[in-house]
Amino acid sequence: MDRSGQNARIVAIARRWIGTPYCHQASLEGVGADCLGLFRGVWRELFGQEPARIPVYTSDWDVGDGEERLRSAADGLLGAVENGAQRDGDAVLFRVRDAGPAKHLGILASDRSGQPTFIHSYSLHGVVESGLTSAWSRRVDGYFSFPAGSSSWRL
Repeated sequence: MDRSGQNARIVAIARRWIGTPYCHQASLEGVGADCLGLFRGVWRELFGQEPARIPVYTSDWDVGDGEERLRSAADGLLGAVENGAQRDGDAVLFRVRDAGPAKHLGILASDRSGQPTFIHSYSLHGVVESGLTSAWSRRVDGYFSFPAGSSSWRL
């Protein structure tokens, strides 16, 4: 499957998860997921297995040791995409606080009018599709493409 076909499939899978309640460290469609859980669920459907054994992580990703666990995992697992070359179905990583670690992950999409959106899960909302507004865009730490084949990663 080419990148366009795979990316369309990624968006379709992620949209099926919309309405799944937020649950820290969970990854079950319709039952509960956090932002990494949504990503893991899409990955499992694409590749038939978990990307890797996921260690326990805090909800704020800031364990005080200065490590960028989510960013490192994205760099090791996914292909970096230049800003401006991203497309629906790519992963988007956010740095919520300027001085904090990258700690939020979503999947790019577009609404019916072609405006950029992203599918993600966050506290009090669950899995939703949100507009990629200027407020969110300012927080983007990188765009990443899913691999064409299976891979493994570590946080």
